[in-house]
Amino acid sequence: MRRLTSVFGGAAEPSKGGNPDSNTLISDMTTVKAIKEGIAVEKPIYNHVTGLLDPPELIKPPKIFVIEGLHPLYDARVRDLLDFSIYLDISNEVKFAWKIQNNKLMLYNCLMEMKRDMAERGHSLESIKANPQKQYADTVIEVLPTQLIPDDNEGKYLRVRLIMKEGVKYFNPVYLFDEGSTISWIPCGRKLTCSYPGIKFTYGPDTYYGHEVSVLEMDGQFDRLDELIYVESHLSNISTKFYGEITQQMLKHADFPGSNNGTGLFQTIVGLKIRDLYEQLTASKTAAPLEATKA
Repeated sequence: MRRLTSVFGGAAEPSKGGNPDSNTLISDMTTVKAIKEGIAVEKPIYNHVTGLLDPPELIKPPKIFVIEGLHPLYDARVRDLLDFSIYLDISNEVKFAWKIQNNKLMLYNCLMEMKRDMAERGHSLESIKANPQKQYADTVIEVLPTQLIPDDNEGKYLRVRLIMKEGVKYFNPVYLFDEGSTISWIPCGRKLTCSYPGIKFTYGPDTYYGHEVSVLEMDGQFDRLDELIYVESHLSNISTKFYGEITQQMLKHADFPGSNNGTGLFQTIVGLKIRDLYEQLTASKTAAPLEATKA
């Protein structure tokens, strides 16, 4: 969300008068969990510590509405209101590696939550693992263990896939070198510094839950973000407004998690694509009344 709001301008902050630790981030142009029709709402706040609802916070909708959460694509009525949807799919192997690295207590809590869901709520292990929402997403950012190091279980290096659904209105998938071709590229040479285990990009067509998709993948991590311009120059359909905008955004937020790997790169690209989609939607809605007037 912070990368996305940065593309549109302004810093993402909690709403005024609400919980300062709220996950509801608002900038000059965007907000989370608002009403698409433009009606200000009192949004309830679920307290994960007490399990109760805290006092609601007033959300005044700006021009762009973002619904963020665990189940934003579960309800078909909500899906029908969305112009574009993104699913962040972190593999269980990566999540467990992160939790072990950061805090063993977090891993214990995760296991206890799974046990609670199975014992108290009647969920099977298969139903907990399976998530039916990602099949509805227009774009999926999939985070997996690296394939550059055999049997790597530490989660230090990541393989990240940007899965882009074909045929989505106002959205043209990003491609590497030649649209629709199958590409494997190791860019580590004179223009991109790569320490062990290196960097590998792949691109090509695929199917995902029965949908035709284009998949751009990055395995490994950058040593120097200022050299990212070399990779950016080989990508097309990235919806930048000037040469080097992706690199600029990545350097601007170099302290954000994932800035040296595909998670930060693909989040930034998706943010730029959403800005482009927003501008196309706005232009089409403006043009429609003009056409009606002429008719």
